[in-house]
Amino acid sequence: MELRQLRYFVAVAEELHFGNAAARLYISTPTLSQQVRQLEREVGAALLIRHSRGVELTPAGQVLLARARETIQAAGLALKDTRRAAGLDEPVLRLGLLNGVPGPLPAALEQLAAERFPNSTVTLEAGTTTDQLRMLISGEIDLGLVRTPLTLPPAISSEHLATEELGVLLAATHPLAAHHELGLDDLSGLELVWIPRAAAPEFYDDAIGRLGTGVRLSSISMSHAQLRSALQVRRTAISLGSRRAATPDVVWRPLRGRPLVARYAAVWRTDSANPVLRAMTVSPGLTAIRQQVVVD
Repeated sequence: MELRQLRYFVAVAEELHFGNAAARLYISTPTLSQQVRQLEREVGAALLIRHSRGVELTPAGQVLLARARETIQAAGLALKDTRRAAGLDEPVLRLGLLNGVPGPLPAALEQLAAERFPNSTVTLEAGTTTDQLRMLISGEIDLGLVRTPLTLPPAISSEHLATEELGVLLAATHPLAAHHELGLDDLSGLELVWIPRAAAPEFYDDAIGRLGTGVRLSSISMSHAQLRSALQVRRTAISLGSRRAATPDVVWRPLRGRPLVARYAAVWRTDSANPVLRAMTVSPGLTAIRQQVVVD
């Protein structure tokens, strides 16, 4: 049983969907499925119940999920403590890479780490807003990126970094694609395919609340990486996203009045002793990034 396989299983168990988990891990769905099946063969029991809409955990899978999280965290701490004992305690910042985050944000954070702490190394851990907060609390990452609004525990600090306008994504063949902008009335009765609520509950509820009751929430949900593909199948449906998501086949249209935005923030533990993180959070470190990064 490899740590890599446990990481793969945890992603599937949290997403409850192989496609979403594969996008989160930046690997192909067949590769992910093969690795999970190999893990099931080693365990000798089914860990997941597969069906057309996704997967669900078996009792054995629920047990392994809890133990796998503990094992992954313990392995990271073991490596860190061993390197320190060997005099190899090089400065490393474990950065949470939020799914669908604007590209300039992680790049700007990496640059800030290099400027504030030369010779430091930045490693990346991908995940949703919910994943980022969980990994931060468990000590798996030092600095996370999240979408707000988000209620944070008392021991977590945050810094707003960027605001991005959200609009409507729809297939280029959709009748509304001919409009240069859309109003909420235009969306009435349309199927909305969007991210799973569990990925960022407060952000999700805020956006859906601003849309009102006119749209019809789809029975399916997708990761940010898959929304455009979903609209090629559900050509009468719509989704929400940034201007960055537009392609020749999927167009982006602003909403009149710009009622929808995605706000991005950096989060970290106030009790962290990571020297790279401490150097980055000294003013005007993260504030300077906010001034540099423009995504709306």
